[in-house]
Amino acid sequence: MRLIIEDDYQQMSKKAALLLASQVRLKPNSVLGLATGSTPLGMYNELVSMYQKDEIDFSEVKTFNLDEYYPLSPDNPKSYHHYMYENFFNHINIRQKNINILDGMADNVEHETTEYEIKIHETGGIDLQILGVGSNGHIGFNEPAERLNVTTHLVNLSEETIKANSRFFANKENVPSKAITVGIATILKANRILLLASGENKARVIKETISGHISTQVPSSLLQTHPEVAVIIDKNAASML
Repeated sequence: MRLIIEDDYQQMSKKAALLLASQVRLKPNSVLGLATGSTPLGMYNELVSMYQKDEIDFSEVKTFNLDEYYPLSPDNPKSYHHYMYENFFNHINIRQKNINILDGMADNVEHETTEYEIKIHETGGIDLQILGVGSNGHIGFNEPAERLNVTTHLVNLSEETIKANSRFFANKENVPSKAITVGIATILKANRILLLASGENKARVIKETISGHISTQVPSSLLQTHPEVAVIIDKNAASML
């Protein structure tokens, strides 16, 4: 793993945006795996600013989002579909046909997850995967467990994750208890991975991710097995290293 420690969240976000932009410039038709949540927001803001300055072109880029709440309509303001358009896609020149987001209202979840895997495979796989990390080590919505699903699947969210995500909802009871997520093996098949984390509340899990034992109880620790991972964090998240 390559560890990059920046002074603060803003600098971390700028660094992540620069690395993603480099990928797109080197390969204009890159396939990007994208994450949601509070951590990547700064990166998306930086990328939008770069696009507005004509410093990056997304017209040939294809994207696959990591996860989506289930069941939750794409037009629900709390859905990750809405998040991506509100914070990124509406502000850049990406083509609608190149955007792939899991359907949080799919009638047949098994069919939805199988088709998603096929689409990723048909594009040639993910060139660069962006990840956040939960305080319990989840990446995507792959929660700590004795066994982890390798491909895209429906998952029951842990109490810890529901509590952590309740800040985005009116209250804890409004947080969906399930989600559809890309699996661990699919994540690890990406050519390159960027893991982002900020804040003291992520310090323990960053330590376990980078220097702990590899365990399905800390899913992010499995990133140690990947040859091309950059971990970009701020000083607060690095406080236990």
